[in-house]
Amino acid sequence: MKRWIKKIIVRIREGYLKEIYKETVWMYQYVKRYWFSICFYILAGVFGTVMGLGSSIVSKYLIDAVTGVRKDKILLFAVLIICMTAAGIISNAVISRISARINVVIQNEIQADIFQKLLYTEWKELQQFRSGDLLNRLSNDAVQVASGVISWIPNSITKLVQFIGAFAIIFYYDPVMAGIALLSAPVTVIFSRKFMGKMRTYNNEMREMTSSLMSFQDDTFQNIQTVKALDLTGVFEKKLQSLQNRYKEKMLDYNKFTVYTSSFMSAIGNGVSYICFGWSVYRLWSGYITTGTLLMFFQMANSLSSSFSSLIQIIPAAINAATCAGRLMSVSELEKENALDMEKVDRILEKEYKGITIELKEVNIHYKDGENVIHRGDFIANAGEITAVVGPSGEGKTTLIRVLLGLLHPMEGRAELKNAEGIKCRLSAGTREFFSYVPQGNTIFAGSIAENMRMVKEDATDEEIREVLEMACAYDFVKKLPKGMETVVGEKGSGLSEGQAQRLAIARALLKNAPVLILDEATSALDIDTEERVLKNIMKKEKGRTCVVTTHRPSVLSVSDHIYEIRESHLKKLK
Repeated sequence: MKRWIKKIIVRIREGYLKEIYKETVWMYQYVKRYWFSICFYILAGVFGTVMGLGSSIVSKYLIDAVTGVRKDKILLFAVLIICMTAAGIISNAVISRISARINVVIQNEIQADIFQKLLYTEWKELQQFRSGDLLNRLSNDAVQVASGVISWIPNSITKLVQFIGAFAIIFYYDPVMAGIALLSAPVTVIFSRKFMGKMRTYNNEMREMTSSLMSFQDDTFQNIQTVKALDLTGVFEKKLQSLQNRYKEKMLDYNKFTVYTSSFMSAIGNGVSYICFGWSVYRLWSGYITTGTLLMFFQMANSLSSSFSSLIQIIPAAINAATCAGRLMSVSELEKENALDMEKVDRILEKEYKGITIELKEVNIHYKDGENVIHRGDFIANAGEITAVVGPSGEGKTTLIRVLLGLLHPMEGRAELKNAEGIKCRLSAGTREFFSYVPQGNTIFAGSIAENMRMVKEDATDEEIREVLEMACAYDFVKKLPKGMETVVGEKGSGLSEGQAQRLAIARALLKNAPVLILDEATSALDIDTEERVLKNIMKKEKGRTCVVTTHRPSVLSVSDHIYEIRESHLKKLK
């Protein structure tokens, strides 16, 4: 006993109970507006339980009536049983309907809430998670929390009523029988304590394994072309088998534990049932109880045992939900982006047509626990000019772009945006509306070309879309597609060439019509003539536009007004 108390104290000191409490409070923030429905759910459950217990009592009197006692009441008892059974069926149907409705609503709310928070989380914070892990938390964990949050308290109350009711009925007719029926309770409590600790450990491990599997599969399908091109199908098959084997070992280990535990508990339960049966037969033989009472004892004993087991099982189910809640909390509480100097941003927005200048002054940029990518760097991009950034791969060109977009923030120095009137504001999430951006790689989403375009301007007309497609030298191939701008493309622009996808991405950025355009190796798949025409079209249309281009290609440099180079953490101006 002392050892058990000591373990509980250690758990409390380690913050185990505090952690579960915090996760529980977090879960129940989503059910505040549904308390009326949940209370009705509880009342329906209690009503169904009472009807079930009442039906067992009436069954006793019906059997006694049939066997010779109060035969004139047979019809009454039969009608009562039918009515109570029907009432129980109706209450179960109501519970099922309410449960399904609340479940799906809360699940959607949790997913929408977490999804929104992830969208507004600092970019660097999200890099510690694989996409498959985030998807697993957003889908599977949210489902588990939604299911647990509406069943934990209602089921606890319903099963508690069933347990108390069954015990009270047995105790009323035979106190000794009531004591015998509770023999399995202390054993169940002792073993459930061990089961709870194991359950939380296994839940965490299984969730992590599921996330690893989902992340691997997501990575594979995102890069299926590379997997095939490099003839890596066999390698990826082996990797999947390795992950599945680890998952299988963990699952079977957990299954072995639960099989042993449940088998032992079943043996205890059956032993208590046999004792109850023997005692009931003895009482019937001695004339103390009737046949109806005997059968009622069996029903009540089973009800007592099942309700107690259900109460115990609610605990690991709640732990499972709390574990999933903890995983969702860990991503929902990540550092959020800050929109800085918003008053100044609003003032600049009123004058943005006059042009925007981007300026970095003595900035130090590095990733977490990493060396400086840029050390004391100066950079300026003026309105109406193309500013190119060159340098070897991996030296920091894309990192510089992330600073301009407010995804990364300098550790030291100033990173600012200013308009023609000299109003300045710091680069942050709040200044992204000044930017159009075309990143490296294929960034076309699944859907029609027109839908891809209207992502940046929902009310864009077909004529506006056609204009930017022409500027990006994309309309010539788009008009030849089966449905023109309404042609549907697959994920990552499946069905398009790399050059076509790049031109569509440039057109989309132009449709946003922001005062600053950033092209991060965005013309690498274009031929030199097309690349030059696109850049000239961009600057000709909006003479006051600020254009920043990262590139390896000399052809881009020939049309650039200024050139910066990043090499060995140094950012210097070449032109």
